Amino acid sequence: MKHWLLLTLAIVAEVVGTSALKASEGMTRPWPALLVVLAYGLAFYLLSLTLKVIPVGVAYAVWSGLGVVLVTAFAWGFFGQRLDWPQLLGMGLIVVGVVVMNLSGGAH
Repeated sequence: MKHWLLLTLAIVAEVVGTSALKASEGMTRPWPALLVVLAYGLAFYLLSLTLKVIPVGVAYAVWSGLGVVLVTAFAWGFFGQRLDWPQLLGMGLIVVGVVVMNLSGGAH
């Protein structure tokens, strides 16, 4: 269970890093740029710890799938990104895919 918590924290760090990447305006703003480097460093470190227990395919599916959904939600809420029905459907399919991978026994 500890490794799933670490994976969750890795995803959060990656979402922070990606959001800060947008805010850094091409890495020209120093504080957001520093946050990008620190958040991505933490994200990859935590992801590497999860790979000791969680299979890489499952970990990466969860990492990328939930990362896409959370970054998009953050961009919608804070950067005014518009979402249409096809995009929402696509994100829903990503979530379904992650759930199917986990329920298929690949996470054990």
